[in-house]
Amino acid sequence: MHQTASEMRTRHDDPAAPETGSTPASPMYDRLFVIAGLAGIVAVSWAYLMIEAGRMGSTDMVAMVELRPRDATGLILLFLMWAVMMVAMMLPSATPTLLLYAAIARKLSPELNQGVVTAAFALGYIVAWTVFSLVATFLQWGLEQLTLLSPMMKSSSYSLGGVLLIAAGMYQWTPAKDICLKHCQTPLLFIAQRWRSGADGALWLGLTHGLYCIGCCWVLMGLLFVGGVMNLLWVAAIAIFVLIEKAAPFGRETGRGVGLLLIVTGIYVFASSFAV
Repeated sequence: MHQTASEMRTRHDDPAAPETGSTPASPMYDRLFVIAGLAGIVAVSWAYLMIEAGRMGSTDMVAMVELRPRDATGLILLFLMWAVMMVAMMLPSATPTLLLYAAIARKLSPELNQGVVTAAFALGYIVAWTVFSLVATFLQWGLEQLTLLSPMMKSSSYSLGGVLLIAAGMYQWTPAKDICLKHCQTPLLFIAQRWRSGADGALWLGLTHGLYCIGCCWVLMGLLFVGGVMNLLWVAAIAIFVLIEKAAPFGRETGRGVGLLLIVTGIYVFASSFAV
């Protein structure tokens, strides 16, 4: 059973509201637990990417063949790479929302294990991006079939690179982008409107939050094919931009400014295809 926003406020404001279960841990402990868990997941994800990038950067032909989707094994390994990459890129920008959720859950459901429900929220978020990773895997497979990617998973076509840049830049100015970004920038309103108690409710909230984040950033992920899917500097640059766009007070303005830059760059790159 889930609670409405009004029920949330009633219980939060009423000091006489009954609480059951054992005495919960301190808010500081909860916060440190969440931060440590997220930091660990992100660190392991980046370590994996660094190992894979190092193998490919050292002209390890076995590594290159493994991550090129020529058969079922290649697709599975490529999917794993995309799934880990999305966690490494997107989980940091979701950390403020996860911390907010943990604080709210502690007040509204003190009888529950806060580590469990927060982990469920994070799992739902990761599941959403894992599904996106599956789509990205088959997209890369299609580009491979059309010989539009280099062995380093970078666009080998000026036309494709230009189109991806222009599309990413234009999307920064669309109403869909505004709606999804506003949700990511105001997580308190999202949690209040869609609150569901329990681990299953946390899982659903995390999944829903992840879908909004996909709506905010899915076109930007196409830029990975422009700079190179395994170019970790490029991957980190996109991740930092996403974090700034979501968390900084000037995030929306920054996003639109970068959008204009992407459009201009995309036009230049696309025009270059006719000069080659």
